[in-house]
Formats: sequence, C-alpha cells, structure tokens
Amino acid sequence: MSQKAERPVLSGQRIKTRKRDEREKNDPTGFRDAVIAGLEAAEDLEQISKYLDIAGNKLDYRRYGEVLFDILIAGGLLVPGGSISQDGEKPRTDRCIFAASEDMESMRNHEQIFMRLMRRYKYLEKMFEEEMKKILIFIKGFTPIERIKLARMTALWMANGSIPPQVLNVLNNEHLTKDGTALEFLLEVFTVFKQEKGGNAPLVALLRKGGLDTRMMDFLPANKRNEDYLKTVLLEKDLPDIFKLHMAQASQEAKRELTQLLIDDINDNKTIKDIIADTKDMSAKSNIPEHEVIGLIWSTVMSLAEWNKKEELVAEQALKHLRIYTQLFEAFTTTDRSEMALLLKVQEFCYENMHFMKAFSKIVLLFYKTEVVSEDSILKWFKEGHSNKGKMHFLEQMKKFIEWLQNAEEESESEEED
Repeated sequence: MSQKAERPVLSGQRIKTRKRDEREKNDPTGFRDAVIAGLEAAEDLEQISKYLDIAGNKLDYRRYGEVLFDILIAGGLLVPGGSISQDGEKPRTDRCIFAASEDMESMRNHEQIFMRLMRRYKYLEKMFEEEMKKILIFIKGFTPIERIKLARMTALWMANGSIPPQVLNVLNNEHLTKDGTALEFLLEVFTVFKQEKGGNAPLVALLRKGGLDTRMMDFLPANKRNEDYLKTVLLEKDLPDIFKLHMAQASQEAKRELTQLLIDDINDNKTIKDIIADTKDMSAKSNIPEHEVIGLIWSTVMSLAEWNKKEELVAEQALKHLRIYTQLFEAFTTTDRSEMALLLKVQEFCYENMHFMKAFSKIVLLFYKTEVVSEDSILKWFKEGHSNKGKMHFLEQMKKFIEWLQNAEEESESEEED
C-alpha cells in the first residue's frame, strides 16, 4: 500500500491568516475623528442626537464608549489629569457640554442627548457610570466654569437615574479635597438636584443611597474639617437638611461610642465613680444630652445580664442587678426630662421582654427609694407621660403605689397647713 508523500514546506514560509481572524486594531483617535466629523456636520442638538443614533450602526460604541462620552462632555479625548489629547488635525470640537451655555435650559437639552443615546444603546449605561468615575477624578484639570457645567449635568443625570450617587465618592481624594475643589463641586450638584427634584427630602434620600450621609466631613479641606465650617457652607447654599442629616449621623456614631465605653468600663470592673466620670466626659464632648445618655445607660446595663426565663424569679434578679448601678442612674437623672426618659425606657423594656411584665412597678419603686426618680416624675408618668405600650397593664400595676404617693402628698400638705 503506497503512502502519500508529504509536500515540501519552504523554510521561513509565512502562513497567511484569514481576514476575519485578524484582531481589529485599537484606534481611539480614529474613532474620535469620525465622531467629531459627524458632530461638526450637524447644525443643532437635534441633528447631533440623530447622528449619534445612526452612527452606532457603523462606529464601534462597544469598544470606544468611554471615548464617545469624553467627546460629548469635554469635546475630545481626555488624558490623565483632565487635558485633551492634541493628536490629529481636529482633536477637539465645541459640540460638547464644556462649550455649551451653563444655563439650566441648555444643560437639560444636552441631558436629552445622553438619555436618547443610552436608551438606544443600553450597553452604554454601565460604561457611562465608569466614565463618570474617571472624569470626576479629573475635575481639577477643568476650568471653574467647566466644573460648574459638569456639576449641573451630574445633578441632572442623577435626577433621571443615568448614574448612581455612589460615583460622587471618588471625590473623596486628597488632591481634590485639600483646596475645596471637591466641596465646591458637591455643593453645586446638591443645589441643582434639590431644584430639579423640588425639595430637601429627595436630596436627603440621594445622600443616604450613595452613602454620603456619613461622609460629608471627609470632603472638607483637612484644615477646615469641623461642624462649624460644614454648617456655614451648607447654610450659605440653603442646604440645611444636609447639615441636620450629618449631625444626626454624627450623634448616632457618638452614641455607639458611648455605649461601647460603658460596656468596656463595666467589663473592666471600674468603680461606679470612674464610670460616671468617663460617661460625663464623653457625653459632654459629643454633645449628647442627659435624657439620651440615661437611655443608653439603661439599655447597656440591662444588656449585660443573662436573665432568668422564669417570670417569678426575674424580678428579684433585676432588682439585685440594678442596685449595683443606682448611683450611675442617679448621676444622669438631674432633670425632670431625664427622669421621664428613664421611666419610659423601663416601661418599653418590660413590655418588649415579657418575663419583665410584672417587674415594672418593683423597678420603679427601687428607683424611687434610691432617689433616681422623683415622686413628681412618677405621678406625671402615671397621669400623662406614659407610653401606649402595655399602658393598661402597667397603670394597673402602679395603681396602689400611686395611691400611696398621693395620700402621702395630701398628708404632707395637711401637716404644713397645721
């Protein structure tokens, strides 16, 4: 059986690849030139929008989406630092946001171009989000008026959902915060967003969604990172709700820190005197009012015990546990408001922990005997200050004690008259 002879192969022979197997050359400047030529040929924004809609069938938006957004925003191909690449004969066009008028009508007209483009080519949406993270890092390289235009457009894009508020977190960068560039940009975004959405509530929701509600201080210059400066700049821009939100978040963080301090002090077996001193010091520094401190003390003290599940035993266990801390409670019930806050905390705790339902009056009596709460506060709680949680049960439980207090008060008044 004859074998088929192998064909000779010339050494150094080049194997020709098929055209469809050749990798397409990466050519962002060529793409840029084609887009700019199309934009320059358009007479108005409507024609620009139509051109971009049709051009996506020929030009590779999937590969050069970020270049496309560079052109539509800045007029050319952005390079690190925020400047425009000067390669080629026509590296820049004025058919872009940076060359447009900064008035809101003009900004909204440009917004429509982006909305139509991404509605037509859905895959551009994610690319646009990434592009904005890059462009926001470059804002220091833009002129002040370009930053204003970009900030206004950013607010519009957030208002219509084109980009999420999380992209603003990239502004928390030292080279942008140290001279106030990041803060100025954010304030413009917030002001325009508030105007577009018609109030503070949507703006507050935006900050919470983007995680900006807990980070406002981070965007301030390092040498001005304090509440007074933040308050001043926000009030100047008529953004009081952002400051309120910041203070609320700061207060929550301070309360968490105070709670942890209490836990650490108790676990370290510090004396009640030292715990009081530490608590007063931190609450004063953090501006936590006494009526809120007493609530934290109650919650912390009660969380540090493992409670018996038997209702008939838990009351005595609670009294034994609380006697250890009566001096601590007394140190932070120096006002009627603080006393009432503690009584309400006790009521809510007993209601939410069913084994304590019958312990309420015994705990109140302990606090009365140790001068943590006064007779007047207990009577006020009974008449009008109580919570609706378990109201009838706790009022009935306290009835005999209240009658005793009232009789004692009447006898005292009678003795004074005599």
